[in-house]
Amino acid sequence: MKGKIQIYDIKMTKTIENLNKELETIRAGRANPHILNKIKVNYYGVETSIQQVANITIPEARIIQIQPWESALIKEITQAIQTSDLGIYPNTDGKVIRLIFPELTEERRKELVKDVKKKGEAAKISIRNIRRDANDAFKKLEKENVSEDEINKLGEEVQKLTDKYIKDVEQRIEEKSKKILTV
Repeated sequence: MKGKIQIYDIKMTKTIENLNKELETIRAGRANPHILNKIKVNYYGVETSIQQVANITIPEARIIQIQPWESALIKEITQAIQTSDLGIYPNTDGKVIRLIFPELTEERRKELVKDVKKKGEAAKISIRNIRRDANDAFKKLEKENVSEDEINKLGEEVQKLTDKYIKDVEQRIEEKSKKILTV
């Protein structure tokens, strides 16, 4: 029976991992290279992440510097950043691209916190859906002559998992929101 619970534990863990990746892409006032993770450029006909075609450094707290390995990619990377939802206009000198992050306004910080909460709520919904799927699967076990007590025990175990992961999501949302609101 433990194996049946473990499947749902793994699914909920993946939900938390996905939430972490999404939260990494939200900037909290400082330059963070993870915000570039979702941006792809055309590299010899293949959609490739910027990290795979350039060296990314953070020379100062609010600047990301991108140095492509091939100078022909500067135009591609600049266009990709401009069309993304970063809201930052890239500066280039022909060799290096610089992204200068302005100080976040209080209004922008509040918007980012709302976004964090939306992502957290989506993760909670995902975890609850996994719980529902687990309970549906356990109800089907009645047909396989599994006792009602065992099915109830499985349901309780999944509920404990659900509570644990929902608490984890709430903690991550709170931490990220504090980071964003800290001036």
